[in-house]
Amino acid sequence: GYGSALRVIGGLQSALVIQVGIVAVGLGALLTASALAYDLVRFLGAAYLIWLGIQKWRAPIEEISENSAGIKPGGLFMEGLLVNLTNPKAIVFIAALTPQFIDPAQPQWPQFLIIGITMCAVDTVVMSGYALLASRLGRWLHDPKSLKAQNRFFGGIFVSAGALLA
Repeated sequence: GYGSALRVIGGLQSALVIQVGIVAVGLGALLTASALAYDLVRFLGAAYLIWLGIQKWRAPIEEISENSAGIKPGGLFMEGLLVNLTNPKAIVFIAALTPQFIDPAQPQWPQFLIIGITMCAVDTVVMSGYALLASRLGRWLHDPKSLKAQNRFFGGIFVSAGALLA
């Protein structure tokens, strides 16, 4: 449901705030400049995505309801947080994007704060749109054959994304 999606979105946005903070203190430049640090985060992210994909592929077929996923509400938040935190391309993207909008003659923290709030607001709207679309397509979340196909499809997507990241 949409309420569960909001918990995941909260985790995603919290990670985005952390990533903007990392860039703000200059670690984004270090991560971009250090191939070892970038590769470490990239491989951790790839491994996590592959693990998620395998779990999804092997997941038992259960009709989806508000609490049937077996994840406590805090778990949904943590899943969103970990998905975004283990995405090294997000930090590289933020590090590449933000300098264009930062005036070095002005205090940087307020500028990063505005950038972070803007990024979180836009991302929340986009992710909410996806969640609402998914809630409209809910009838496919109750058919066992559809659920098995979805598990295999999304499991394959996660494994493929992890392999491409690696």
